[in-house]
Amino acid sequence: MSDSVEPSYKNRQEGQGFVSEDEYLEISDIKRDQSGEYECSALNDVAAPDVRKVKITVNYPPYISKAKNTGVSVGQKGILSCEASAVPTAEFQWFKEDTRLATGLDGVRIENKGRISTLTFFNVSEKDYGNYTCVATNKLGNTNASITLYEISPSSAVAGPGAVIDGVNSASRALACLWLSGTLFVHFFIKF
Repeated sequence: MSDSVEPSYKNRQEGQGFVSEDEYLEISDIKRDQSGEYECSALNDVAAPDVRKVKITVNYPPYISKAKNTGVSVGQKGILSCEASAVPTAEFQWFKEDTRLATGLDGVRIENKGRISTLTFFNVSEKDYGNYTCVATNKLGNTNASITLYEISPSSAVAGPGAVIDGVNSASRALACLWLSGTLFVHFFIKF
């Protein structure tokens, strides 16, 4: 019987297998998608396999994966959103031109939840329109994205339930049309 040990390693999440003649595993040029839990299984012809687990975390600088320009009408609520992947998790900052923004100043709120940071305007005014910069930073580096808050006219905004367009509720306009036609009104009355 042989008493030599040949460890094998397997990434439990990715299913990637590695075989090593040594008691350690070297992964050259590791990528962030190789993070995860690895299992080391040592076996020989003498005893049952010995299995140990180790978690590998690959740190990497932030990169912004989602940042989209947003159109909003004056007086409406507007939200700019920035999503960044990073390990360790990125910290966010928002700027308009060279001015750093903070929650509570000029009617804005900044919320950071995990990978996503949002900049909310509760009552958009003309001065709010323009370019904003989202900066994501961790100990390995930083990145930024430019996001534009732009004006759209109220008539091009999508009307949802209770939305007011041109000062008249669209549901009221539809109901007024029913009142004009006696036949439609009777049909409407009978249905409901």
